[in-house]
Amino acid sequence: MARQASAERSWSAIARFYDNCKKAKSGKKGFPRFKKHQTHGSVEYKTSGWKLSEDRRYITFSDGFKAGTFKLWGTRDLHFYQLDQIKRVRVLRRADGYYVQFCLDIERIEKREPTGKTIGLDVGLTHFYTDSNGEIVENPRHLRKSEKALKRLNRRLSRTKKGSRNRDKARNRLSRKHLKVSRQRKDFAVKLARCVVQSNDLVAYEDLQVRNMVKNRKLAKSISDAAWSAFRDWLEYFGKVFGVATVAVSPHYTSQNCSNCGEVVKKSLSTRTHKCPHCGFVLDRDWNAAINILELALRTVGHTGSNASGETDLCLGEVIPPSKPTRGKRKPKA
Repeated sequence: MARQASAERSWSAIARFYDNCKKAKSGKKGFPRFKKHQTHGSVEYKTSGWKLSEDRRYITFSDGFKAGTFKLWGTRDLHFYQLDQIKRVRVLRRADGYYVQFCLDIERIEKREPTGKTIGLDVGLTHFYTDSNGEIVENPRHLRKSEKALKRLNRRLSRTKKGSRNRDKARNRLSRKHLKVSRQRKDFAVKLARCVVQSNDLVAYEDLQVRNMVKNRKLAKSISDAAWSAFRDWLEYFGKVFGVATVAVSPHYTSQNCSNCGEVVKKSLSTRTHKCPHCGFVLDRDWNAAINILELALRTVGHTGSNASGETDLCLGEVIPPSKPTRGKRKPKA
């Protein structure tokens, strides 16, 4: 039932708020608030309250809301999955219509041929990332390219009268534009992450605290537009799917250390070229950082192995210390 899922989300929000208060979390604690009608655009069902037709082209909601029957449009073949594999059904409202999501209890594993390649990624704003091989992927800047159109639609929305039909139409046009930008950003992150994972046996990247980085008022918009966190999430997801090791290393001194001799070379953010006074090594700043990131990841992987269940940890956030023996050493007899 939809009421059960809504009650679960409400209780989880309340529990999260009290946990943050007990832990004395800095900043906002996340006080639970009721969603506005315009922003509350989803409803979730468990295994009851909905029913698929025999041809899997229609879905009927039979709970107290009496929503009725809807025809499903899409390219997914629902006959491929069993009904008992569908654990939850979500109905989402977007600016361009309504969508239904089926949450399935399946394990996705895809096979790939080993390439024997390793790569380190240094994300940035000038370029989306620079890898340890010197390859550069340009930053698409989806929001920056759409800012002119968004400002024009915002001005049209501000000129309309509150409560009028024209205001609803103007709000919908603005919402559609924002939705397009978010979909462009997601599409770029998914395709690029899948390509990187399929082409390498190990992918290393920085464990950036993006939540703290966006507090910089001058770079917040550019950092949010780059969507580093979404790219990392998809890297880790495809790493599990294809069985590729994805390693997050500490970002400290990756740009300052020389990748050739290891000495620390202090430089400001505006300095884009690494010049080592100790060994005379000259390289692009981001390329030097990507090499250091890969080197740190290779040291981390050297400490990893199989866990107790025999499975290998693929997504690693830090160096795993060597396991201690369970039995202590025998004391020598006197």
